[in-house]
Amino acid sequence: MDKSANVYIKRSFYALLILISLSSSKCGRTYKVIQEEKAQKEAVVKRTKNLIGIIKGISYTEVSRKFDNGLSFSPVGYQLVPEWKISFPSVDSVNIYSPKKGRFLNAPVVFDHDSIFNVAWAWLKLKQLSKDSLKFMVLHVKDNIIQDEKVHVFMSFYSNSYIKNVLHSDTTKLWAPGPKDTLFIKTKALLANKIPDSAFACTEPALLTSKNKLVSVKNEAPAEAVDGGKSYDSYLSPTYDITIHKAYDDFSYSFTAWVDDKGNLTFRKSIISLVFLGAGGKKSYINTLKAITDGYLKLYLDVKPGNTLGIPHTSIIFLNVQGYKK
Repeated sequence: MDKSANVYIKRSFYALLILISLSSSKCGRTYKVIQEEKAQKEAVVKRTKNLIGIIKGISYTEVSRKFDNGLSFSPVGYQLVPEWKISFPSVDSVNIYSPKKGRFLNAPVVFDHDSIFNVAWAWLKLKQLSKDSLKFMVLHVKDNIIQDEKVHVFMSFYSNSYIKNVLHSDTTKLWAPGPKDTLFIKTKALLANKIPDSAFACTEPALLTSKNKLVSVKNEAPAEAVDGGKSYDSYLSPTYDITIHKAYDDFSYSFTAWVDDKGNLTFRKSIISLVFLGAGGKKSYINTLKAITDGYLKLYLDVKPGNTLGIPHTSIIFLNVQGYKK
């Protein structure tokens, strides 16, 4: 073997040793980091469990649920409603009241990092804890990854003994929307009553009743949630099935309408796309829907306006209207 070949082999051998050394060092550092992260996570879980241990056995009732702007209403009229009643019989489980079943159900508590844990299948971040009160921030988690939401929801609880013996109050009073919510709804209602496109959902939707035996009205009420609680779809998109007998023809249409603060019903738009009809066909179709609204619905229905916090305002309703010649 010549000298140059020998030098090349030696250099390659030393390079290989250096590479192995660096790889081993890197793996060692990675393992160390993993162990440190694991230990840190275990410490946080232990600390959170110790905190939960402080309130073990204490019964709490949720007294407010608000967005991070301090309101319990969203721009579309969705209302956050406090409804949880909880207690922690142990650091690994929670008892939560089910209004539908009329009893408390036991659910696991799964701890994660940074005071984040899963309670009754909801991801929460602990913000405040004492024997008198609790506060959580609701997290949106998808595929085990926390979604960074622009709007956050906070749940506040008081212990039942604090409500009774210190506040001398009850949940009915504590659940009542505050002045900030009332002002918000009043302002939105004024705008919606002037500009229909600013309409928002009524927590007490418009009520449609027939005043003619040839017309029937049925409110499509979505099924309640499995664990009880209010079905928000029932007021965010109130839907009515209307059947008209002895109509001018057999027909079936689905569309939306406005109901203003006086109970006036006005055609808004078709639910189905009308692009395929062309300009002339679209105009004819819309005129038909307006004629049904003005000629049948306004004539044969009593309409009570919807309201939020007792304040009537313009809202949108969904209508499925069927006509029969017979």
